Amino acid sequence: MGNDMLVIDPKYITFELTENIIRRICHRNFGIGADGICFGPLTHSQPFTMRFYNPDGSEAGKSGNGLRIFARYLCDAGYTQDSSFQIAISGQTSQVTVLDDTKQSFKIGMGSATFSSKQIPMTGNIRDVVSESFEHNGQTYQITGVNVGNPHCVMFTDTLLTDEVKYIGSQIEVHPAFPERTNVQWVKIIDKNTIQIEIWERGAGYTLASGTSSCATACASIINGHCQSPVTVKMAGGTTVVDVDQNWQLELTGTVQAIAEGYFSHDFIVTLD
Repeated sequence: MGNDMLVIDPKYITFELTENIIRRICHRNFGIGADGICFGPLTHSQPFTMRFYNPDGSEAGKSGNGLRIFARYLCDAGYTQDSSFQIAISGQTSQVTVLDDTKQSFKIGMGSATFSSKQIPMTGNIRDVVSESFEHNGQTYQITGVNVGNPHCVMFTDTLLTDEVKYIGSQIEVHPAFPERTNVQWVKIIDKNTIQIEIWERGAGYTLASGTSSCATACASIINGHCQSPVTVKMAGGTTVVDVDQNWQLELTGTVQAIAEGYFSHDFIVTLD
């Protein structure tokens, strides 16, 4: 969906994935180029364990699209032939369901959502951050904070402006109110079961699609009374569907397309540090 990631299987590399090396690999001119790296499997039995790295070298707590891409790799590489299996990331286990024979459509259990400022995290008194006034550079925004394994700041708008997302999103990501930084989304309500979003990702920048952003914006739309489950999330790169139950447990459905497979050349490896 335009959210392009690399899967690196640890059994095929001889070097450590440091922050500098991750940045180099993800660089679109001096590396292969990617929105992130799925590293694994670190275990060869269920749950299959993975780690996910942003292109700036930081590790993400969770990636919905990364989980789906990694699930596809596990099937393609022969680690599993099951139509249902488990993947662990950051101490959380996600149930994976393969929805078609071509292994292009997957449903992923994404855990639960919380709006608690302590869990997002956000500074200030402990509270649920729902339609809260947020001051930035003399402007007041109404935000809803969500954690779905990583932090999100969601705002609603009637008009989605990509330049605004890039400009303001980059500032809110590192705002002191978010001590661990945050993903930022703008949401336009289409109808009771459909939204359209634009995304600024923590550690990645402007992004065409994001699984955790889909989950966070669906939850924010429901708690603010705009939508009901299931929520179809339209993004610049594609569409996902998010199911949300009464306990804020999440399931994310979307597609995966394999692009290529290969190896790092000796010329490239010797330049890594």
